[in-house]
Amino acid sequence: MKKTYLGLLVMSASIFQSQQFPDMKVPVAEKQEHIREIHGDKVNDPYYWMIDYFKKGKDSTKVVDYLKAENTYWEGMMKDTEPFREKLFQEMKARIKEKDESVPVFRNGYYYYSRTETGKQYFKYCRKKGSLTAPEEILLDVDKMAEGHPYYSASGFSISPDNTKMIYGVDDVSRRQYKLFLKDLSTGKITDLGIKNTTGSATWANDNKTIFYTSKNPETLLTEKIFRHTLETDSSKDILVYEEKDKTNYISVGKTKNNKFILIDSRATTSSETRYLDANDPNGNFKIFQPRISNVLYDVTSLEDKFLVTTNKDALNFKIVETPLNKTGVENWKDFIPHRKDVLMEDVTAFKNYLIFSERQNGLSQLVIYDRKTGKKEFLKFDEPTYTVYSLENPEYNTDNFRFGYTSMITPSSQFEQDLKTGKRVLLKQQEVLGGYNKDNYTTERLFATAKDGTKIPISIVYKKGFKKDGNNPLLLYAYGSYGSSMDASFSSTRLSLLDRGFAYAIAHIRGGQEMGRQWYEDGKMMKKKNTFTDFIDAGEYLVKEKYTSPKHLYAQGGSAGGLLMGAIANMSPTLWNGVISQVPFVDVVNTMLDTSIPLTTNEYDEWGNPNNKEAYFYMKSYSPYENIEKKNYPNLLVTTGLHDSQVQYFEPAKWVAKLRDMKTDKNVLLLKTDMAYGHGGASGRFDYLKDLALVYAFMFKLEGITK
Repeated sequence: MKKTYLGLLVMSASIFQSQQFPDMKVPVAEKQEHIREIHGDKVNDPYYWMIDYFKKGKDSTKVVDYLKAENTYWEGMMKDTEPFREKLFQEMKARIKEKDESVPVFRNGYYYYSRTETGKQYFKYCRKKGSLTAPEEILLDVDKMAEGHPYYSASGFSISPDNTKMIYGVDDVSRRQYKLFLKDLSTGKITDLGIKNTTGSATWANDNKTIFYTSKNPETLLTEKIFRHTLETDSSKDILVYEEKDKTNYISVGKTKNNKFILIDSRATTSSETRYLDANDPNGNFKIFQPRISNVLYDVTSLEDKFLVTTNKDALNFKIVETPLNKTGVENWKDFIPHRKDVLMEDVTAFKNYLIFSERQNGLSQLVIYDRKTGKKEFLKFDEPTYTVYSLENPEYNTDNFRFGYTSMITPSSQFEQDLKTGKRVLLKQQEVLGGYNKDNYTTERLFATAKDGTKIPISIVYKKGFKKDGNNPLLLYAYGSYGSSMDASFSSTRLSLLDRGFAYAIAHIRGGQEMGRQWYEDGKMMKKKNTFTDFIDAGEYLVKEKYTSPKHLYAQGGSAGGLLMGAIANMSPTLWNGVISQVPFVDVVNTMLDTSIPLTTNEYDEWGNPNNKEAYFYMKSYSPYENIEKKNYPNLLVTTGLHDSQVQYFEPAKWVAKLRDMKTDKNVLLLKTDMAYGHGGASGRFDYLKDLALVYAFMFKLEGITK
């Protein structure tokens, strides 16, 4: 931290704003009357017209013109930060090892890995036969493939059982609609299979000529059909093997680790159903493993002599049951690992001699080694107060070597391999931070804030040593809080640019995630969704009370459903934050959930509710950020979106910003940045995202008066 910075901290953000932001004309969006009437409730939505680009595409110049005007505005308001943003970009990029290689993974006789080269944005996907000293075979040069594309994503690399062919998917629009290609690995010939609008991956049957893939609805982007394709046949003749009729379900197709079965999984938030087929009989008929049951989820793991099923049937935190290969119905399920009230069972990784259970207890992830012969259990133990441990890709079934990852807020991402028989552990690779990094210069803590209802909310926090808890230092608080997704503590080399300039960084593990067990998720969804928002506010207030920061130095950040969180807390507690960063935010909850033509809407009913139901409608309306904007002061806001976003459409943040501009009574800064060529995940290049991150950091630094 610079000495000059300490004196600046005591000055108000409003002074910085008046000193540092230019006086520019604010974009004003046109208003058009549009009445929404449902359940006897009549609401005028004057910015509804912004949906036109989504509905009409390139014919809607008015929408594009407005988004461009907002881009011109934020660029002008942040013009003076351009040199600083470039410095931040280069600083963060300089910590990343440009020429690098992933840890090779052994699969069916070959070592597979990807490698990156200096100055290149993408990567090369490679393999070596039998030994790491064997000649390298470049399967895909994505750097070359991406040339000339503003966005490019290659994914789903799937090798045939005989190792001679590969299927992969390409999305060059950023809508997550992938085309499938076949590469003959002996000749190098690439064939466009004519298969479009997929998830980007395919699953091989054991005959080396049949694949199964998931097809999306072209309008809603819902995964709704599974097709069977035979190589060297016209894709228009592909056979439909499954169609999902329930619009609230996602579907996928995959293969068991022991290569015995092809599995089709249909899943909503609260129920699931699996179908299975002998991988040696691709033309056979899929059988239902267990018909879907309301409020019952299950996942299937295939062993030699039985199936293991991870399920929440009569088990809130999930348990593992076993069932015979030929009797898979629920009436045959017998407890294998019983339910425990204090432990969330998340996943199982199967080997011939061992099982690895991924669990969660007291908010921390853990791995348990289970000897299949003796039934003995062994926990992998770690010393840091807050961390993340997880199973890595372990494709080989007949091995005693298990790979796992470990990271914390001060420990770079590390990959280990452990001999399950001897217990010997080897560090395969740790993320290298160029320019030098000493974890002893930083401190991480695990805190607990008390929510209004008495619930203890975990907070993971990191800061540079010397950080004074006197309320005068800036702090960025992040959270997600939806879909049961746990936001665990992890390391980020880019975050050092914040910490080294005096910021603390914290993650609030709020309800709606699953950090503290399944009930943690249940208490933050549907008609309990407001717990997510109040938990975050309570976490912020706790950090202020404990003098980690103060309202004039406290910042909040979230994206997608976390962007909804940002909109809600800006409405509910606007004076707690000096700045809020809301990225690709889901802020127009009611209107989106009423429009089934918008991608993924029906899949979300189990998370938010169906507003066609009166009770759900009014509850949603009571927290939806767009619906609850008032004539009052708001914090400084930076909002980002992508014109081609398939998850949260651009018009949600655009409408929200337009209404905020019209209603807010303060003179704080409100910026909307739209990526005109990208979607939900932003830029596809491995360094491009750093420019967006540099803008986020520069926004906060500008408010704090930090200039270098």
